[in-house]
Amino acid sequence: MTARIKSLQSELRPPLSAHEASVESDRCYFCYDAPCQTACPTGIDIPLFIRQISSGNPKGAAKTIFDENILGGMCARDCPTETLCEQVCVRNVAEEQPVRIGELQRFATDSLMATGTQPYARASATGKQVAVVGAGPAGLSCAHRLALHGHSVTLFEANDKPGGLNEYGIAAYKTVDNFAQREVDYILSIGGIKMETGKALGVDITLQQLIDDFDAVFLGIGLGSVNTLGIEGAEAAGVDDAVDFISSVRQLQADDGLPMQRRVVVIGGGMTAIDAAMQSRLLGAEDVTIAYRRGIDNMNASQHEQDLAQTHGITIKPWLQPLRVIKDQNTVTGVEFEYTAEQGGKLSGTGETITLPCDRVFKAIGQAAGPAIQQQDLLPLENGRVPVNDERRSSHPKIWAGGDCINLGEDLTVAAVQDGKVAAESIHAALM
Repeated sequence: MTARIKSLQSELRPPLSAHEASVESDRCYFCYDAPCQTACPTGIDIPLFIRQISSGNPKGAAKTIFDENILGGMCARDCPTETLCEQVCVRNVAEEQPVRIGELQRFATDSLMATGTQPYARASATGKQVAVVGAGPAGLSCAHRLALHGHSVTLFEANDKPGGLNEYGIAAYKTVDNFAQREVDYILSIGGIKMETGKALGVDITLQQLIDDFDAVFLGIGLGSVNTLGIEGAEAAGVDDAVDFISSVRQLQADDGLPMQRRVVVIGGGMTAIDAAMQSRLLGAEDVTIAYRRGIDNMNASQHEQDLAQTHGITIKPWLQPLRVIKDQNTVTGVEFEYTAEQGGKLSGTGETITLPCDRVFKAIGQAAGPAIQQQDLLPLENGRVPVNDERRSSHPKIWAGGDCINLGEDLTVAAVQDGKVAAESIHAALM
C-alpha cells in the first residue's frame, strides 16, 4: 500500500483514551431537560451516557446510545456535533469549550463494539416479512429495529457493499480501519436480516414486486444523482463529481491509477465540498480552492469543517459562481467565476469575473433524485422526493421511506438514522 493511501487512513483526531474520556465526562453538568439531548435528531439521552462513562461504565453508555441510534459509532465520527448537541451545551454560556460529546460517544460505542457483544436479543418471530431497499443509514436503522421486534427483513442494496453514504460518501480520513463495514457487521449480528447486494430498484427488482411479495416496504435509497453545473465546458476531462471521487478513494487499496493534479478547484459549500478538498490535499494536491456562490456564513459545512480545511492549506473563496470551464483540447485548465452579491435576499452577479487556473474540478453542488425514484409510478413525488408523514409513511399503505429520498430529508446521517427508526416503529405498529 502506498504512502498516499496510508495518509488517508491516518486519523486527524485520534480517539480519547480511557483517562481522557473520564476527565472529559466529568465536565458535564448532567443538566435536567438537557438542551444537548433536544438538539440530537435521534434523541440520545446524552447526560445519561456521559454519566455512565464518568462512573466507569462505557459499555452501558454504548447501550444508551444504541437504544436511540444504532449507528452511533459512525455518527460519532461524522455527525456535525459542533452545530447540534455541542453547540447548545451549557458550557458555552460561560464562554468555555463545550463538552466533547461526539468524542465521548465514540469512546463508548467503540468500547462495546470491540467486545463483539450484541446488546440486543430479537423478539419472538412474528412471521411478517419486510423489504428494506437501500443499505445506507436509514435502511440499516430500519432493518435493525424491525429485526429487534421479531420481523424478518430482506435488505436490498444496489452496490456491492452495504453501508450507503457511510461506505461510499464519507471521506476516507474520517472512517479508517474499515469501520463502516465493521459497523454493518455489528448491526446485522442481531439476526433476522438477509442481505442482498447488487440488487438495484428499477433494474433488478421493482417496487410492484416488493409490494406483492412483502408485508411492508421501506425505501431508503437516497437520491442517486448529482446536480449538473449547467455551464459551458462542464463536460471537459478533469471535471468530476465530488461524491464519485470520494467513493473511488474509499474503495482503493493502492493509489495506482489515481493521479492527483497539482491545482484543484472544488465548487460547493457543504460537507462534501470540504471532504473532496481535504482528500485532494492529503493525496498531494499543492493548491486546493473551494469556491462558493454565497458568503462563508451561508455554507452548509460547519465551522469546524471549514477550520479543518483552512488549517490544511485549503483556500475558501466565497461569493463566486461558475461561468464557464476553460479547457485546452477538452481538458480543463481553469474555471471562470463571476463575483456575486446578495440584495434583498436574492443572489445576483456583479459582472466582475476571476479565473482560477486548475487541472481538476470537483462538483459538490448537491444531489438530485435518481431514476429509481423518478421512474416508478406508484408514489407521487414532490420536487423529486417521496412525500411522507411524521411516521415516514407514504401515500401507499404498504410503503414507508426515509433518508435523503423523502420530503423531510435533512441530508444528515443522524437524521436518516432517525427516519429509519421512526419508520420501523410505524411499520411494526401497522403489522401487529
